[in-house]
Amino acid sequence: MASITGQVTQSLVKYDNPVLLTTAKDKKAATTKGKTGSASDAKSQAQTEEILNSILPPREFDQNGQKWIQKVSATPATRQDVEALNEALDRALIQRQARETGICPIREQLYDECFDELIRHVTISCAERGMLLLRVREELRMRVSAYQTLYESSVSFGLRKALQAELGRTEQEEKISHLLQEKKDLEKEVAKLKARLESVEKKEAERRALDEKKHTEEIQYLQHHNQQLKAQLVQALGPQKKEKQ
Repeated sequence: MASITGQVTQSLVKYDNPVLLTTAKDKKAATTKGKTGSASDAKSQAQTEEILNSILPPREFDQNGQKWIQKVSATPATRQDVEALNEALDRALIQRQARETGICPIREQLYDECFDELIRHVTISCAERGMLLLRVREELRMRVSAYQTLYESSVSFGLRKALQAELGRTEQEEKISHLLQEKKDLEKEVAKLKARLESVEKKEAERRALDEKKHTEEIQYLQHHNQQLKAQLVQALGPQKKEKQ
């Protein structure tokens, strides 16, 4: 039996020794058939075992082609059992290197097993308390599951936002680079236009200076020509005046 027990996953919950599935059925039938004298005690014990099996279902496994079953123990727990459970919990936390803080599946599993074992203790002494603790356990598991779902969704939401921010940052960097390049191109265009404007202004100034010079020369020429014409007119009119006299 020890070799069979060694094949079962160790747990903080106390289980009976594994038995063959066929043997377990025969044993249950014989127990039901042999209930005569203490019918109330047998019924109470059967109800307790049934409640225990509903709270902590029996484990089934195959070994050497045979099907084995291992039910949770219905033996009442003593104070020494509780102290041993506490020590086993601490030892398992150290051996399996569970994290002391934060999310740790190993620590969560061990505390679940410890809670199940405490439920077993309470159920044996009072089935109603065990059922109430079962409700508490299911509520806690549902709440933890909800928190895990919320955490996973928040992580995925954060990743999506981070990716969006990264994509947005890349787009902004590309836009800034494009605008900077456009600014450089515009600055070059402005420089070209300024150089062109200076060249046009210089040519226009030279043209105006040349026109003014031509205009001045024409005025001087016309003034000189006018003086010559006046002189010729005076010379032409001089003899005529003398003849009249």
